[in-house]
Amino acid sequence: MDNTQKITTFLWFNDNAEEAMNHYVAIFKDSKIVSVLRNGEAGPGAPGTVLVGTFRIEGQEFNALNGGPQFKFTEAISLVVNCDTQKELDAYWDTLCADGGKPVQCGWLKDKYGLSWQIVPSILPKLTQDARKSARVMQALMQMVKLDIKTLQAAYDEK
Repeated sequence: MDNTQKITTFLWFNDNAEEAMNHYVAIFKDSKIVSVLRNGEAGPGAPGTVLVGTFRIEGQEFNALNGGPQFKFTEAISLVVNCDTQKELDAYWDTLCADGGKPVQCGWLKDKYGLSWQIVPSILPKLTQDARKSARVMQALMQMVKLDIKTLQAAYDEK
């Protein structure tokens, strides 16, 4: 049986795919670079540079291409990281915002490569199931940049 992932996210970088892959696998547990195809003498990039690579984060495979400056990441696509604790959420947030990343709002950020991420508490779906309580939770969430689990839980528990 083929263990190939049926659908794989393909990320287009200008010329720093290898740097990005190394960055991402250093952040997340159970992560590694799976394969790298380097340019030869015929190109299209400089010999020895990465053309395309595959890396795995927490069991999910991604491809990274050095495709040039024609296309940039937009917020239309983001990667969601579900976090069980505030400590975990803070760690991912701080690491992905570092070195030129930018906090956005409501748990969203752009990393130093321009890729959008949502760093969210795993409990968020539970906190948004009840319509009355969900409105309070969402009102609190909309005021945040980095999400705070205690504040969201307090909005949910409010009488």
